[in-house]
Amino acid sequence: MSALAATPPDELWTAWSPDLLALSLAAVAVAFFLQGWRRLHRRRPELAPWTRIPLFLAGVALVLLGLVSPLDAIAEEYLQSAHMLQHVLIADLGIALTLVAVRGPLALFFLPRDLLAPLARVRVLRRALAFLLRPAVAISLWVATLVAWHVPALYEAALDSPAIHRLEHLSFVVVGLLVWTLIIDPAHHVRLTVNERIGVAVLLFWIGQVLSYVFVFGFEPYYDVYAEQPERLLGLSPLADQRLAGVVMMVEQALTLGVALVLLFRSARRARPAARPRAEPVA
Repeated sequence: MSALAATPPDELWTAWSPDLLALSLAAVAVAFFLQGWRRLHRRRPELAPWTRIPLFLAGVALVLLGLVSPLDAIAEEYLQSAHMLQHVLIADLGIALTLVAVRGPLALFFLPRDLLAPLARVRVLRRALAFLLRPAVAISLWVATLVAWHVPALYEAALDSPAIHRLEHLSFVVVGLLVWTLIIDPAHHVRLTVNERIGVAVLLFWIGQVLSYVFVFGFEPYYDVYAEQPERLLGLSPLADQRLAGVVMMVEQALTLGVALVLLFRSARRARPAARPRAEPVA
């Protein structure tokens, strides 16, 4: 995107991007969640507490914040760090909150009965989901998506083309759903043990930190779209902005995956059988 076409800095804070598709999908997701929560709450209120509603809404709101708020214009036209924040909201934090909100029996009530039953009978769909949720497949897709969209040619192509940019965001949502489903296991399919889920979270954290180092310790700006922008928001030079983008990625993953690891370790500790008392030797 050319710097000449950029939104003037004094207009950025009102530069909302009402993406009809994103808003429609968010509305459908909220409607599905509320009908599922209502059905389960009528049967077993303890399995569908009121706290799940704000949790789910917060997750959806964070995804929308990354897609339609002024953050989108800032990310496209001015700051790589804003673009990184946009991506972690879409692929990590927002997705994680929504999956935590539907965990347990509520996950089985998320889709209406008239829709869930036909989908459950589609063998191709079941096999595709089973394949995509294999840890090696899900993690590989997550890494490939993360790396590919940060290659300068693809990164700037996404900024130049609304269609490619939408594909980029969609791919982040999909891979985020895959890896966070493995970590959270919202429907209790028990594809992985608690220790294996801990391993997935540790691996994702390690990979994310390594990728963030590419930006934190870079010696020159990687993306011309930001380096050539004459207006410098917050007084950040292109290189300082790039390093801040790496820090944003590091901090966000430390928070989200760090919290996930704490909760998984607690779950593993609760599941560990109590040690048997030693029998006293008979004199």
